[in-house]
Amino acid sequence: MSEGLRGRLFLVGFGPGDDQHITPRALAAIKQSDVVIGYSTYIKLIAHLLEGKEVIRKGMTEELDRASEAIEIARSGKTVALVSSGDIGIYGMAGPTFECLREMGWKPGDNPDVEVIPGITALSACASLLGAPLTHDFAAISLSDLLTPWPVIERRVEAAAAGDFVIALYNPQSKRRDWQLKRTQEIILKYRAPSTPTGIVKSAYRKLQNVVVTDLAHLTEHEIGMLTTVIIGNSSTYNFEGLIVTPRGYENKYDLVTHEVLEGQRPGLSLRLAVEAGSEKT
Repeated sequence: MSEGLRGRLFLVGFGPGDDQHITPRALAAIKQSDVVIGYSTYIKLIAHLLEGKEVIRKGMTEELDRASEAIEIARSGKTVALVSSGDIGIYGMAGPTFECLREMGWKPGDNPDVEVIPGITALSACASLLGAPLTHDFAAISLSDLLTPWPVIERRVEAAAAGDFVIALYNPQSKRRDWQLKRTQEIILKYRAPSTPTGIVKSAYRKLQNVVVTDLAHLTEHEIGMLTTVIIGNSSTYNFEGLIVTPRGYENKYDLVTHEVLEGQRPGLSLRLAVEAGSEKT
């Protein structure tokens, strides 16, 4: 490490991959960086932002190599952006990077300075294309058993299904993993109707974007791969003009036409109305 030089490490989530959904902070961090490191597919998505920079491309399963190299280059005094699509803290590179920093004995205030920059994750990007499937409680589960044993994943699916959570499935299927999605469908069908609205989104906001609205019974009949996110509704989720909507519960409290409070229900407190009422009394 060069004496006296202090580096910076940006952990950057750049969203789905199109410029309209990259935050200004993420753009600024990438622009400010001397070196950009990332999985080759991620680098390709933002290649037009990397002119004049040192670019280091890594392959799939090389997450720890990416993290270690980014840290070491930053410790030498350079500004480094370690990039992920989506949000870097959700199934992204923030976790393994902090694991490496911990093993090195790093703590906040040490060299390099580290900043985590959030981005729009696949979950919210895909949900926006489907309508409003995540308005109520939901669970996100990766079906990849590369790092997590399948029995653990299966228990999580069972718990989320029994708890009536909307369920978002990351990494639902690959050429190697061709049976886990079917098993997941079987588990959820123990708790959900076959007609439960289900969304399948591939490559949200990218050139090969594909959006399918189907139901739980027909989930596995569609083309699904590692670039796909699946969102399965809860017992209240419904299909509205080809969109998927999970109600928050307002219909249990209010008449949705008149907005009047239903019999036996108490209205929610409004800060604006309370202030206006107080002004009238003075």
